[in-house]
Amino acid sequence: MSAEFLRFGGVIHAIILRAAADSKAGIEFFTPPEFSQQLALMSHPAGKAIAPHFHNPVPREVLFTQEALFIRRGRLRVDFYGPDLRPLGSSELGPGDVILLASGGHGFEALEDVEMVEVKQGPYAGDSDKTRFNPMR
Repeated sequence: MSAEFLRFGGVIHAIILRAAADSKAGIEFFTPPEFSQQLALMSHPAGKAIAPHFHNPVPREVLFTQEALFIRRGRLRVDFYGPDLRPLGSSELGPGDVILLASGGHGFEALEDVEMVEVKQGPYAGDSDKTRFNPMR
């Protein structure tokens, strides 16, 4: 599967996994080790066993929130912004698409009624968790 890497100024702002893309057998990791969220696609045949396990406590430092959105239905436009608050580009997502928002600013517009699942580091810290801004043009 080929993930879409949205880079602006050499920085990965987002990684998109399209619903229609083919996957290869096994586990394919898309994120670099310095990301605080890990994005992978797992594809296994029927009967494949994954050994029972638990996760050990491993201290990690998270400086910036990274979030993944899973589009269940509808269409969503994601707009990307640079540190100067200027627009960098946009991408449309549809049912089954997944996006990892890794860096930079972002905003959304529901192009249709949309239902999505968000996964990010928590707990949500309220107003101290994000800075809202008016984009520059």
